[in-house]
Amino acid sequence: MTQTLQHSVKSTPYWWDDCTFPSLPVRDVDKTCDVAIVGGGYTGLSAAIELARAGKHVQLFDRQALGQAASSRNGGMASGSIRPGRKELIKRFGEDRANGILMEGKAAREDLGRFLKEEGIECDFFLSGLFDGAMTADEANELRRHADFLRSTLDIEAFPVERADVRKYIGTDLYVGGLVRRDIGGLHPAKLLAGMIRIAHAANAIIHENTAVLSSANDAAGVRIQTQRGEVFAKKLLVCTDGYTDGFDPWLRRRLVPVRSRIIATEALGKETLDRVMPARMMHGDMRKLSYYYRPSPDCTRILFGGRDGTTEGDPIAPTVHLQTELARLFPELAGVGLTHSWFGYVAMNRDMIPRMFSSGNTVYATGFCGSGIVWGRWLGKKAAFKILGDEEQSRSAFDFDPAPKAVPFYSGKPWFIPIVYSMYERRDRKTLRRRQNS
Repeated sequence: MTQTLQHSVKSTPYWWDDCTFPSLPVRDVDKTCDVAIVGGGYTGLSAAIELARAGKHVQLFDRQALGQAASSRNGGMASGSIRPGRKELIKRFGEDRANGILMEGKAAREDLGRFLKEEGIECDFFLSGLFDGAMTADEANELRRHADFLRSTLDIEAFPVERADVRKYIGTDLYVGGLVRRDIGGLHPAKLLAGMIRIAHAANAIIHENTAVLSSANDAAGVRIQTQRGEVFAKKLLVCTDGYTDGFDPWLRRRLVPVRSRIIATEALGKETLDRVMPARMMHGDMRKLSYYYRPSPDCTRILFGGRDGTTEGDPIAPTVHLQTELARLFPELAGVGLTHSWFGYVAMNRDMIPRMFSSGNTVYATGFCGSGIVWGRWLGKKAAFKILGDEEQSRSAFDFDPAPKAVPFYSGKPWFIPIVYSMYERRDRKTLRRRQNS
């Protein structure tokens, strides 16, 4: 198996096979600008579009070629999910803000659909709905309560799925129940990113690829930024590097933990197999601590199956084998199925486990998307742009937090504890599986 994986499975994202990113002209770095943006993913590009269209002189910097980081490496699930449950959100932030966070998810998903339509971005977007699986009766009850909340408070079409009906949505015996919600869809993430690059460029935002920002320093009038290609003075700086935050901002790096998210793509399976294992052609997830997310490819020929990767260096084989094992646990008939791709990208976790927008001097941050950047990255990039423009109404957000999230103890940029946490969560999930098997 190791030799097969090493020699026949691509380590580049499945999405790159049928998508190319716009080739942008190399521009001189202007010495001054209204707004400098660090990070050329969904967040930075979303902000650049709004700011440039508002007439601001915008320079966006990315340390690598656009399209190489998380925005073209994710699973293409436009979920806008929030990791803490409503009960935990209320405990941390109070009921008003907790409900505001969940309500904003609905607004952000609807806004993404409008954006794609109005801007004419063809990225295989389809409002497929999502099935979330329950491994235990307690999880099924929790999903039942959540479905009630989605319907009664957010007016989202959602309903619990009893054990007898699970196979209408997913061809597995692993789940004892679940939840279906109709407001979530899937798309081709690289095509979305390519479209946003074209729009930002057309709006006259200046985009500097392969130009790392080395440091920044606030003063009363703005921010002095040192880049690989010279110094820039900007009235405002927007940082949206998320899981790819490096040493240019040590303060932010202590607050964001990069975690690998890995995805495998199966070989083409045939319509009959997809009809059995994914009859509803939905997006999918479950409630395990080491959560897995999976979906059919946009052309419905194969399965894309993803989960957290407990490694921190190199590109080892073990995480790919682990995902193969979990895929076969879910769908035993796919044990030994061939793979065409296995790749990873970095997501950013923080102590609150929710996306955040906050400020420090003349620097604004929009980051910490915890693996749900398609919806939150674009939405908070837009919100941050309006915050910089001084538009209080359009920048208002339940995710606009000051002060900033707390630093992670004993952490300065190298996530030494990830394998330990991963192992702990894996043990918890094994206990859940044993309880489910013995019930």
